[in-house]
Amino acid sequence: MASRIGEMVIDCTDPEAAAAFWCAALGYRVTDRDHTGVAIAGHSTAPTILLIRTEDAKRSKTPIHFDLCPTDRTQAEEVERLLALGASRADIGQRDVKWVVLADPCGNEFCVMPKTIPAEPEPFHHVDETTVPAGGESATADG
Repeated sequence: MASRIGEMVIDCTDPEAAAAFWCAALGYRVTDRDHTGVAIAGHSTAPTILLIRTEDAKRSKTPIHFDLCPTDRTQAEEVERLLALGASRADIGQRDVKWVVLADPCGNEFCVMPKTIPAEPEPFHHVDETTVPAGGESATADG
């Protein structure tokens, strides 16, 4: 048996802003938060994303990044949607490429690909009792 990625950790200066952006961008929900940061998740088979607070300023190109693929619109439409959510265009030296490089509100780069893929399964695209309100305690029973 092999390992699977359970969590992806992203350092950021403002975990709340990053969580709001990534939840809106991916259709995820906040599942936990504490003084160290915010956890967001989608479908139970997808890794949790931990947005961890750091005071360290980002110094160079993000070494690992997300490649986002639209599920229900064109690449150009998805880029416009993400820009409206708070992303910004990023120049990392790309030239004539088919993808678009953007950065989240904390400056972490990601790409929007031209390829369209199916959406995640429907059951996770809703707010439920496991959602944790901003500034609140975990709403889960073990929380």
